[in-house]
This record gives sequence, structure tokens and C-alpha cells, in this order.
Amino acid sequence: MKKLMILSIGVYIVLAFTSCKSSQSAYKKAYEKAKEQELTSTPQQATPVETTPVVAPPMVSPPMVIERPPVAPEVGVRQEKVTLISGDDLKDYSVVCGSFELKANAEALRDYLVGQGYNAIIAFNAESAMYRVVVGTYSDRLSAVAARDTFKRKYTYRKDFQEAWLLYRLY
Repeated sequence: MKKLMILSIGVYIVLAFTSCKSSQSAYKKAYEKAKEQELTSTPQQATPVETTPVVAPPMVSPPMVIERPPVAPEVGVRQEKVTLISGDDLKDYSVVCGSFELKANAEALRDYLVGQGYNAIIAFNAESAMYRVVVGTYSDRLSAVAARDTFKRKYTYRKDFQEAWLLYRLY
């Protein structure tokens, strides 16, 4: 029985190889025939095409436009009703450098800023339930803008301080 199986497997293998050989030769014959036709066909010479030159209109430069120097964008101010939680006094305009939902986080930032020499205070916005850490408070807007810009320049390495904003206190 084993001999019969081995013999039949051998016959199948031989048949498989012989059938592949004939298909390869058919493909080879078709390829050679196409190549022969390509070589025997006479190439047609291309007919020359006449071209007419295109005359472009003369270059005209656009009219000169005098641009005005860019104007500094209006500094945005958020208006919120806040109450003083810790600190001395809260004036009309304040520079806010941090906002937290947890009072402990706001106190930690305030302690850091006090260590840096700032008179930082904490204000609470009841509408949004957020504690605002104020790095400086001023009676006029221009002073607050200047203080915010100075604060950002001092702490360029702190990404969170680069988002400092102005708060106008509503009563």
C-alpha cells in the first residue's frame, strides 16, 4: 500500500512539472512572436508640425500700494464678578496667571508667586466655580497690560504663564 501511494505521488509530481513546461513555452512563443513583429514593422516617420510663435502682451507692473503699519490688536479683557478670597485688595483690572477648580491648587500657585516676590491674591468666580490667581491688580487698563506683558517676558519658559489674561472686575 505504501509503495502504491509513493508511486502515485511521484506520478503526480512528474505530471505537474511537465504541464508547467508546456505553458511556459506557450508564453515564451507568444512573447517571441510579438517581439519579432515589433522588429519587422517599419517605423513611420513623424510629420513635422508647424508652430506659430505666441506674442505675449507687454508686462505691466501692478499699481504700487502703500500699506499702513500693522496696528496692535485690541487687548481682550474678560469681565467677571469675583470676590476676594485671600490677599490685600482687588482693583478694577487684574492680571490672572492661573485658574483652578480646586482652592488648594490656587493656593499652591499663589505661594509660589509670593516666593517670587509678587503680591499674589486669589479671587473666586461663583458663576464658573473657578479660583483665579491674580499676580497683580491695577486701577487702569494700560498699567495692567504692561504688567501682563512684563510677566510673560519674565517667565518665557513657563507655558502656563504665557496664557496670562486681563480681568475686569464687575461689582
